[in-house]
Amino acid sequence: MVLLALCAAFVSCIGVGLLMGESFDDRSIMAFETTIGISILLALLFYVLGRKGQAKQLYRREALCAIGLSWILATLVGAIPYALTVEGCDISDAIFESSSGLTTTGATAFWNFYEFPASLLFWRSLSQWVGGLGVVVFFVAILSSLGAGAKILFSNESSGTSADFEQGRVQHGAFVLMVYYLILSGACMLAYRLAGMDWFQAINHCMTTVATGGFSTEADSIAEFNSPAIEWISIVFMALSATTFLFVIRLFRGQKHILRQNNEVYWFYGILAASTALLSLYLVELTGELPDHESIRMAAFQAVSIMTTTGYASTNFDAWLPPAKMLLIILMFIGGCSGSTAGGVKVVRIAVALKAALRSVTHAFRPNVTISMRMSGQTLSEKTIHNVTLFLMLMGSLQILSMLFLSAMEPELSFLSVFSCVQATLFNIGPGFEAVGPAENFHFMRAGTKIFVSLLMILGRLELYAVMVLFAPSVWRRYS
Repeated sequence: MVLLALCAAFVSCIGVGLLMGESFDDRSIMAFETTIGISILLALLFYVLGRKGQAKQLYRREALCAIGLSWILATLVGAIPYALTVEGCDISDAIFESSSGLTTTGATAFWNFYEFPASLLFWRSLSQWVGGLGVVVFFVAILSSLGAGAKILFSNESSGTSADFEQGRVQHGAFVLMVYYLILSGACMLAYRLAGMDWFQAINHCMTTVATGGFSTEADSIAEFNSPAIEWISIVFMALSATTFLFVIRLFRGQKHILRQNNEVYWFYGILAASTALLSLYLVELTGELPDHESIRMAAFQAVSIMTTTGYASTNFDAWLPPAKMLLIILMFIGGCSGSTAGGVKVVRIAVALKAALRSVTHAFRPNVTISMRMSGQTLSEKTIHNVTLFLMLMGSLQILSMLFLSAMEPELSFLSVFSCVQATLFNIGPGFEAVGPAENFHFMRAGTKIFVSLLMILGRLELYAVMVLFAPSVWRRYS
């Protein structure tokens, strides 16, 4: 089913290419035709191999396996158009670009991507749009025969939980998310078009904005347009896309009580406002000029772009002062809200961890007092707090180990380059600093390094477990 969904995406890329002046004899169109053929053959192979399966429904172990393998398979299939279209393309570059697209990371391994044919540029953007809400969430929405397995697929792929839905069926809930996603994308596209983009630019940028992905059709990203209106539109839609989707949907339905319950959204916008103010002050120190509309817009754009993990650039923030870079690194780690298209560890986990830390301080001098922790109107169980703490420890440990591996593979890189490279890929940001800054790309890295950071992108997008379970023998051992 995932492969057939990707086939539909590839067909749309061919259609866009033909509309933009390409022909069936062009290398790009033939590359997509070949990819469609390979995808259909693989789909038939998997169908034949699995048609006699005995399981009546997906359990947690099988669902996690399906998610992890689906993303890896989609990444490999999605790399084929790059490998067949781009002259002299290394397979590691193709896999990196495909992974960056589907995981909505937005980093690129090509220095001349803006010269790609229209069909391939459209695939870059479309891969982020599909990956934003998640190929498996689309899969859940259109397939009604999963039963209990649908809840497991949704909750492990979308950074949300099936309990978030008030509807009886998770499939219906996922369908509601898709409708909201389409409406948000359409509104963003029209806004970009009215602000001065042509239709092709508006369609591509709306997909990568709403997916908080950051791929652009232009060499200098959003800075290419030099338009305050376009930047403010990006700010609004990046922030909306990083806000819990169900929160916005319930507000549209008139459920005003949600305003009193969702602490995470208030944390998110509070952090954005504070970060914008701090970055504006740092720009005053950098330029020696008082804040004006341009500097405030620049600060707001980069704060929102980095925290929502979109990764658009309106300026070369790698040239900013060290305190500003440190703040951006912190925003990279935090990310957006749960149940949105944003990456990072999510605001809710940071909030829970801070509350747990404050509770431990209180317990240090009042060990017998019982302190209950609440988030979004609900009392948190000790298991939930433990899981959040464990997840943050795993992410921190993975980042340290990845930095050690990356520094060994790329010994010429500075500490900041290595640190921000791991941060930018593991948390699905896109650009980092210095060698991987907003004005640079990842093409210079060794093939093995690019494959490794591609895996980091998938690990970050699926929040570790759906990929890690594939490499845990104890999970697959049979017990009598």
